[in-house]
Amino acid sequence: MRIALVGVGLIGGSIGLAARQRLNATVSGYDTSTRALELARERGAVDRACAEIGDAVRDAEAVFVAVPVGALRATVTAVLDAAGSDCVISDVGSTKRTVVGAFGDPRFVGGHPLAGAETSGVQHARADLFDGATWYLTPTPTTGGILYERLHRLLHSLGARPVAIEPEIHDTILATVSHLPHVLANVLVSQAADTLAAGGERLPATGPSFRDATRVAGASSGIWTDIYLSNRDALAARIDDTITRLNDVRDALEAADAARITDWNDGAAEDRRRLLEAQLAGGPLFELRASVPNEPGVVAQLALELARAGVNITDMALYPAPDMTDGVIALWIAGEDHARRTEELVGSLGFPVARA
Repeated sequence: MRIALVGVGLIGGSIGLAARQRLNATVSGYDTSTRALELARERGAVDRACAEIGDAVRDAEAVFVAVPVGALRATVTAVLDAAGSDCVISDVGSTKRTVVGAFGDPRFVGGHPLAGAETSGVQHARADLFDGATWYLTPTPTTGGILYERLHRLLHSLGARPVAIEPEIHDTILATVSHLPHVLANVLVSQAADTLAAGGERLPATGPSFRDATRVAGASSGIWTDIYLSNRDALAARIDDTITRLNDVRDALEAADAARITDWNDGAAEDRRRLLEAQLAGGPLFELRASVPNEPGVVAQLALELARAGVNITDMALYPAPDMTDGVIALWIAGEDHARRTEELVGSLGFPVARA
């Protein structure tokens, strides 16, 4: 497989390493930083370093655009202009509405891997970065089904778990589970530093709870300023909700209301348990096959409907008829309950479905 990377930092470099090691892919790379390109080649993340975007993507079957969110629209436009008609193009940005809404090209599928580290740069890239990681995809009615399947299977081969999601839902979720934690981490470290400075104290050894809560504080501004601004409305809403919840806790503390404090703390423990169970849910794999027409948006419709129902597609494959008028889509679903739900949902959409 021929893969192109536009941006060879931590995420782009890790894609390159995983693709070369696990798929024996040929990887070309472009970056505005010649030093990053040199490091990518030295580390084995790319076979070929290119001085122009067009040179990197010309013969690629898949392109990953791994640049800061603020540069995504212009960069994806340049890639679409240079790439072939049978090339699938995706990005790895942390917000999706602004970029997905800008393109109706069937070759483009917005993406976002929930993987990374507090470090940045290709020197920290790892081939196993995406192992077991959720990789959100945002197909639209214009998305090419065959190209979406190619991307889905490629990500699965990289070790990730691709999950279809609506751009608006993605940005709301990420505002809660990613962007807000970065805001809170920044606030906590600044609050601690100000408190110590006001008392003329030296910074003491911090406990594990503080270190865990502030691990992502001060993440690269070159990346995170764009993320904060591109998702500012959803993030502001989450901050307002956080203030309301903190005020509730403060009121309980001022009232010395032990029962409210206990209920609040126990409720958090139960919420955490449910979140962990949701992440670890799985079970035996079931293969289901559905007959579908070869029409734009059918694959995206299935993926998004299943995602709304809480069903994750572990893997998928397309088997078009010789005349390309229709075909069969095979879906591998984990867990008996999810497989049964998939049968019901796909059938309700008017597509014949059966277990293989």
